[in-house]
Amino acid sequence: MEESGVSGGTVVSWVASGAVLWSTAFVLVRALFPKRSYDFCNRAVSAMHAVAAVCLACLSVADWSCPVCPLAAASSPSQMKALAVTLSYMVYDAACCHLHGDVRLDNTVHHLVSIVGIGAGLAYQRCGTEMVASQFITEISSPLLHLREILKEFGVRDTDVNLAVDVLFAVTFSVARMGFGPYLTYVTVTADNPILIKAMATGLQLVSAYWFLRILRMVRYKLGKKKPLPPPPAAGKLAAD
Repeated sequence: MEESGVSGGTVVSWVASGAVLWSTAFVLVRALFPKRSYDFCNRAVSAMHAVAAVCLACLSVADWSCPVCPLAAASSPSQMKALAVTLSYMVYDAACCHLHGDVRLDNTVHHLVSIVGIGAGLAYQRCGTEMVASQFITEISSPLLHLREILKEFGVRDTDVNLAVDVLFAVTFSVARMGFGPYLTYVTVTADNPILIKAMATGLQLVSAYWFLRILRMVRYKLGKKKPLPPPPAAGKLAAD
């Protein structure tokens, strides 16, 4: 990959070593928390990746006055490293879900779009700005997503803490993916990017929109459960009936 100064072999080694790293982290979490579920351990690793992905995305921004500039440009080494870390995680997570039997259509599409899209970006050695911005947008709400389920694992259910995390997650997801997401998809599609990158950007936004609708239903259900029950009828009214 001449333009970025990073060879194809180096990128492959980053992805391979990253997949080994995430798998090792999962094994260590399983060893540290032997009584916790498979899903708990996978979510712990997923939360680690989300924090790492957001930090790497931020560190790869060259100019914060225009974080999505330049468009359709050659990827920098820091952008490629950030994308390789997330690609390695997606490979690990897809394998982890399939081994556990957690094969859902929306999750499978998400893994497929992410792996093909990031892989194409690394192969083209272009679109680093757009793809790192997408990485930030898609991962910024992930720690809260996994915290919701981790709290349930610890027996914390139907409390104000759960509700606060749920609402904070919903707001973060909505602002990131449905606020900034469509704009990023638009500039990616209208820029001089390869057709595969444009298709993957559109696919990821459609998956985000589907999840957004599900989150709206979840929040409505949660807020409905917190509404106070109507007061019981007075004794005199009962007697009159």
